[in-house]
Amino acid sequence: MTLRQLEILRALLRHQTTMAAGRVLGMSQPAVSHAVKQMEAQLGFPLFERVNNRLYPTEAARLIHAESESLFAQHAALEARLQELRQDKTGRLRLLATPPLGHGVIPAALRRMLARQPRLRITFDVRRLDEVVEGVESGVAELGFGISLEERPGLTLRPLAAARMVCVAVPDHPLMREAVVTPALLRPWPLIALEAGTRMGAALRAAFLEAREPFQPAVEVRYGDTARVLAEAGVGVAVIDPFSAGNRRQPLAARPFEPAIPSHAVAFFSSRLPLSRGAEAFLREIRALLGQAPADALEPPRPE
Repeated sequence: MTLRQLEILRALLRHQTTMAAGRVLGMSQPAVSHAVKQMEAQLGFPLFERVNNRLYPTEAARLIHAESESLFAQHAALEARLQELRQDKTGRLRLLATPPLGHGVIPAALRRMLARQPRLRITFDVRRLDEVVEGVESGVAELGFGISLEERPGLTLRPLAAARMVCVAVPDHPLMREAVVTPALLRPWPLIALEAGTRMGAALRAAFLEAREPFQPAVEVRYGDTARVLAEAGVGVAVIDPFSAGNRRQPLAARPFEPAIPSHAVAFFSSRLPLSRGAEAFLREIRALLGQAPADALEPPRPE
C-alpha cells in the first residue's frame, strides 16, 4: 500500500463516510469510493462493511491503521522540522512537560536560554504524562519531560536527576521533627495522596501495603503540585515527588519518605530523529540547574 492509500484509510476510519473523508483529503466522494475498491482489490480482502451509507472498518482495516500510525508520526515530525527551516534560521524549540518539571526547573531553564538566544522561538505546554508522551511520538514536541517514565519503544530517554519521594508539611508540623517519615508515622495525620491512577500514587499505596499500614487518605489529588499547595495551606501532609516539593510558593518543610520510592526526572525524544542543537543546549541548561538545586529539592536534609 502507498502512503496516500494509508492516508485515505486513516481518514475513513476517523470520519466513517466517504463524503467526510473526501472533504478532509480534498478529494471527491466518488474518488474516495474508487480508492477503497482499488485497495480492497489489491489486498484481496474487504476493509469496510457498508451499512446505511456508513463505512464500518473490518478488523483487518483496524490492524493496518494501527501498524501505520508510526509512519504518520514520523512524517509529522519531519514536516514540523521542515516548517521551522522554511520560516527562519533563528531556531525553534517545542517542549512538553508534566507539572513537577513544567512548573519548576523548566521555566528557569527557559529564562536562561532566552537570555542568551533572544530570537529563539519556543512552544511550551504542561500536560499529563500520557499526553506528553503522545505529543513527542506524534511530532508535536521535540522534547518531553516527565517523572519516572519507563523505557518505551520509539523513544530515547535521557536521565536528568535521580531522587526519591518526600513527605511535605508546614515547617512547624510535628512530623518535620522526624529524620524520615514512614506510613506508621502518618497514621494520626490527614494524608493528601496522589490518585491511584498515577504512577506515584500507585507506588505510595504499595509502600503502605508493604508496611502493613491502612491507606486512608483524607484528600486525593492528581498532581503533586496540587498536593503541595494543600500541604502549604495546612490541610494535611503529603507524600510527593521532590521536584513538586521544590516548587515552593510558601514556606514548606520536607523529609524523606520510607520505604523509599524512586522519583527520577527524565527527558525523552523520538528515536527516529536526532535532537536539534537547540534541544541539546536546553538539556544542558536543565542539567545545570538541577545540579545547582538546593539539597532539599532532591534529597531533603535530615534534622540536626
